[in-house]
Amino acid sequence: MLIDSHCHLNYKGLAEQQGDILARARTRGVRGFLNISTRQSEWADVVATAHREPDVWASVGIHPHEADGHADLGAGVLRDATHDPRVIAIGETGLDYYYDHSDRAVQQALFRTHIGVARETGLPVIIHTRDAEADTLAILIDEMARGAFPALIHCFTATAEFGRAVLALGLTISLSGIVTFKNAKDLAAFAVEIPEDRLLVETDAPFLAPIPHRGRLCEPAFVADTLDCVARLRGVTPAALAETTGANFRALFAKAGL
Repeated sequence: MLIDSHCHLNYKGLAEQQGDILARARTRGVRGFLNISTRQSEWADVVATAHREPDVWASVGIHPHEADGHADLGAGVLRDATHDPRVIAIGETGLDYYYDHSDRAVQQALFRTHIGVARETGLPVIIHTRDAEADTLAILIDEMARGAFPALIHCFTATAEFGRAVLALGLTISLSGIVTFKNAKDLAAFAVEIPEDRLLVETDAPFLAPIPHRGRLCEPAFVADTLDCVARLRGVTPAALAETTGANFRALFAKAGL
């Protein structure tokens, strides 16, 4: 079961042709889509798409870029949003020091809020981290000491050392089309290290189209190209890797009921 574990179906470029986008992905064998939210104003549309499409699920959360605009978001608001039956994940959240669109202290506080709700609900927290490995890892270690919670690093592009550290904490890692890029040799090498039961694939559509689509608007159908690349790197067939990553998705996002 090939699943795009992270896409933004309600973003400009995909939203206007959502039906066609999903149809093309299904034609390529994609059997599930996790539609990710990045700000509170998106939640209603993201969840509505999941109610309309039986193979689409939703997340609710605040991207670190949007943290300043949600500094007063309480855990209760986020927790209440998870009660919807089609909401199976929390996020994306995390830290982004590359752009610094939001105050770092506010990013950190909201990250911890999301983790707390993940701990309470048992829903996985989807983590974005860029140029913030040390603080991301420090928060994860501190929060795990307060009580375990399910989590994954989406669109992994960090160092192998960071990857090994989060794997040791029990996290899952998702690979995007970046792993197909010719200048991503370190990421390709680490892709082989990820344990079989901790690996997912994603598009992050409409961003980061993999080779051979680089430079185009990314869409969920292209997760098949990322899967093919990772399968070659790991020395397995695409069919076997689709089964593995599908099983991992079912285990991590148990609320999907697959």
